[in-house]
Amino acid sequence: MPWTISTAGTRHSALLGIGGYRPRRVVGNAEICRLIDSSEEWIETRSGIVERRFAAPDESLPVMAAAAAEKALAQAGTPPADVDLVLVASMSNLVQTPPLAVRVAHELGARAAAALDLSGACAGFCHALALASDAVRAGSARRVLVVGAERMTDIVEPTDRTISFLFADGAGAAVVGDSAAPGIGPVVRRADGAHGDALRMTAPWAGPGTTSAGPGERPWMRMDGRRVFRWAMDEVAPAAARALEEAGTAPGELDAFVPHQANLRMIDLMSERLGLTGRTAVARDVTRSGNTSAASVPLALESMLASQQVSSGDTALLVGFGAGLNYAAQVVVLP
Repeated sequence: MPWTISTAGTRHSALLGIGGYRPRRVVGNAEICRLIDSSEEWIETRSGIVERRFAAPDESLPVMAAAAAEKALAQAGTPPADVDLVLVASMSNLVQTPPLAVRVAHELGARAAAALDLSGACAGFCHALALASDAVRAGSARRVLVVGAERMTDIVEPTDRTISFLFADGAGAAVVGDSAAPGIGPVVRRADGAHGDALRMTAPWAGPGTTSAGPGERPWMRMDGRRVFRWAMDEVAPAAARALEEAGTAPGELDAFVPHQANLRMIDLMSERLGLTGRTAVARDVTRSGNTSAASVPLALESMLASQQVSSGDTALLVGFGAGLNYAAQVVVLP
């Protein structure tokens, strides 16, 4: 019997397809160490990361997002003309207008779709997925394309020893549509502005080489890693447990755990806090993809499906968390 999850109401939504795009260039730890005072062993021990992908100039956010979206649409059997809404989550989009989602919809040929951007940092994809599910269940859309796309190399200083080895580029996408049975569980989400300075930009954007205060160095992202780590363990792990409860899924019944790919230590500790056993496959795409922010959850999900770690009909707990600080978590049935 297919597994179902608990939701309210009579309309249901589900994941219909997943797709991803990884930039061509593979960057190992040795290359990172040329710019920072570190070692390959230190980076791998601290983060679990062995390599990551950096986008080339021709691998822009619209290009990567559209490539991931094409794969998701193909898996879902959904032509672009049938897409009603495009939601794109990104924290690294330096072109504020026109919206990234509009450019993606145009690139795909989704001429009838509405399109808008979301800025939820590393939790952006899970927030967008919840909004897509709500739109389908409310009847305002039948097919929604959700994309997380990032060029983190545009906002992370290459010589910043504290975080430059963590972040990377890529895009992941999902198609959400109506379903005869519940396929996306209730979202558990929260924003905690008291820790807003734990992950922030050094200054507002005001043009090339300037800040709002005048000429100077370009803004870069900064992170207090220890503070974010503690917050994730104290706040996000319990929220993930609540998402399981809301969906009526016990930890021992869960097939897959797909958290934001922040670093391997955080993923493993969160798995322990949830009481997961060897029955549950845990996404560890961070080792080969690095931290791709809003793209990390769909990229990890695509990798697990491609490697047959999980199968169609399995249940997966998705958890996104990051700058804000903020989080979003939900249980889904895999397409």
